[in-house]
Amino acid sequence: MRKLNIFVPPSQSFRAIKRVSLQSCTFAVDMDGHTPGEPVDMNAVAVVCRRAWNAVEPRDRTEMKSPAQTVIIHHTALRFCAHPRESVPQLAHIQHMHIQERGFDDIGYNFLISGDGMVYEGRGWGGIVGAHAKEHNFNSVGIAFMGNFNYEMPSSASLSALLRLLHIGVLHGHVQPNFVLVGHRDVAKTECPGEHLYALLPKLRDQLQNELFSVHSLH
Repeated sequence: MRKLNIFVPPSQSFRAIKRVSLQSCTFAVDMDGHTPGEPVDMNAVAVVCRRAWNAVEPRDRTEMKSPAQTVIIHHTALRFCAHPRESVPQLAHIQHMHIQERGFDDIGYNFLISGDGMVYEGRGWGGIVGAHAKEHNFNSVGIAFMGNFNYEMPSSASLSALLRLLHIGVLHGHVQPNFVLVGHRDVAKTECPGEHLYALLPKLRDQLQNELFSVHSLH
């Protein structure tokens, strides 16, 4: 079976080099944006794990019974973040808000993506049910872009990161190959994920359909 090659860009993360693991996806990054000289798994995507952004432990975790059928795109509707120095405090703020103010068991999203293309682990993969779209959480994955995209455009780096993350989700069985990509406003009365990000979803659907079809035709 031929594997999909997914480029892992140099990442800006934390001062001490950290080994970050998400299922079988592994990478290492440093604060200056360099990857160490060791080989990088080309089927991996750069994901900053919970411990690296100092997430508190969840109150509880509920597992999904099957791979996600739907991927729901959100925006945080907060400050645009394009560097770990901005993203990490914002992640802590969002988790605190979700747990303390909204009564969630953890940060609501499965993943969050910043403007520099970094993916941050929220509830993560592994069939963990999120709290991001009422009545749709048990069969979906929620991915939030960090910013307010009613007023700004998502970066090309963040859009590319989403595509790589979803490829990994399908390849490792966390997301069904024929999943549906929607915006939060498609399943709830909300402006989320913002006009500019929502307008790009049809193009992203086309890219995903073409690329995932190409991958599966090689099997």
